Amino acid sequence: MQDAQPPEPTESTEPTAPTAPAPAKSRRRLTWGVLVPVVMGAAGLMFAMSFQAAQGRDLRADRDLPQLIMEGDARVAERASTLDELQKEVESLSRTNAPTDDRLSSLTRTADQLAPTAATTKVRGAALEVTLDDAKRSADSLPDGFTADDIVVHQQDVQAVVNAMWASGAEAMMIQDQRVISTSAVRCVGNTLILQGRVYSPPYRITAIGDIDRMERGLDADPSVTIYKQYVDAVGLGYGLHTLSSIEFPAYSGTVDFQYASPIR
Repeated sequence: MQDAQPPEPTESTEPTAPTAPAPAKSRRRLTWGVLVPVVMGAAGLMFAMSFQAAQGRDLRADRDLPQLIMEGDARVAERASTLDELQKEVESLSRTNAPTDDRLSSLTRTADQLAPTAATTKVRGAALEVTLDDAKRSADSLPDGFTADDIVVHQQDVQAVVNAMWASGAEAMMIQDQRVISTSAVRCVGNTLILQGRVYSPPYRITAIGDIDRMERGLDADPSVTIYKQYVDAVGLGYGLHTLSSIEFPAYSGTVDFQYASPIR
C-alpha cells in the first residue's frame, strides 16, 4: 500500500482585489495647494486698493452720516455768511459806480425792478405762521394700526403746507430762519430737515407774508394738509397756526439757477 501523497497545490481562481483609490485627503491637499496662492493674491490686491482709497484716512469714519451732516451744516453756514458780506460789498460798489457807468446803471435799474419777484430784497408785512411738530408720545403707546412713522413730521407734510400757502397767494415765505422761493427744495434725512444745505430739527416753522384770510382758507381746503390734521387728532402730531401783525423777511441769498433740471421750452 502506497503512502498517500498530499495533493498538489492548485492556482486560486479568485479575482485579484482592485487597487484602492487615492485617499480623498490627498485630493484636498492638491486643491488647497492651488487655491491658497489665489486667495492670498486676491487679499493682497484688496489691501492695496483699500490703502490707495483711504490715503491714510479712516474709511469707516465716512459712514458716520450724522457727523457728516453736522460738519456740512457748519460749512454751509460759514459760506452763507461770507456770501452775504460779498453781496453787500457788490451792492455798495454798484451803487457808487452806477452814476458814472451807463451800462452798470441800466443793469442796476433792471435788478431793482426784478428784486421783488426774485426775492432778493427785504420785505415786511402781516404774516401767517404754521408750526409742525412730532407727537409727544412713544411708539409703544400708539393704538393698533399706527406705527412710529405716524408720529413724526415728514417731508411731504412740510411740502403740503408750503405748496398750499404759495397757491393761496403768499408773497414771501420763510422756513425756519431762511427765506425761500418757489423752487426751494425741502428734504428730510431721518428725523431732520435739510433746507438749502442747512439742517433743522422739529418743530418746523413755515411763515408767509400775504393775505392772511386767503392763506388760512387755502390750508383748510388742501387735501394733504387735511390728512395731516387727521393724524394730529389721531396720534397727537403738532399743528399750530398763528398770525403776525408785522414781520420783516431778509432777502433770499440762495441760487436762482437750476442745477439739476432745466425748464421745458
